[in-house]
Amino acid sequence: MSNRAALPSSLRLLAVSLALACAFAGCKRAEREAPPQPAAEKPAAPAVRTKEQAMNSLLELPELKAWSAQIEKRSGGKAHGAVIEDDPIPREINGKKYYQLTFVENRAEDVRRRESFLVSQTGDEILVEDAETDTLLSVQEWRRKIKRVELKSAD
Repeated sequence: MSNRAALPSSLRLLAVSLALACAFAGCKRAEREAPPQPAAEKPAAPAVRTKEQAMNSLLELPELKAWSAQIEKRSGGKAHGAVIEDDPIPREINGKKYYQLTFVENRAEDVRRRESFLVSQTGDEILVEDAETDTLLSVQEWRRKIKRVELKSAD
């Protein structure tokens, strides 16, 4: 009887060992077959905007389009709105570089400054220099301010 009792225990132990070995081998195979995980990707560096792109982004502002049309109409086509570079050296604010650009009324006899802007070299940020307060405004703040000026001058 001891032989019979020992045999089934051995078989059970062998079966359990075999099952564990198969499970372990299956896990190892699954690890080998699993697709490699991509390395943590670095965020792409923001695209750098050229000076010409910065100038064009200013000319696309509805306010500057309207000013250009007004200048053309008032002068009978003799004056034009234009964006010029104030300083070729980028201005740095909080570690970010900006093109220094100005919207002007370009006449044959002179050039009249209308508004000065800082256009970020990376991203799409545009700041407006407020000469009265010597501060920088976002385009949204500037729009609210010029609308107040237009309303006051209309009264």
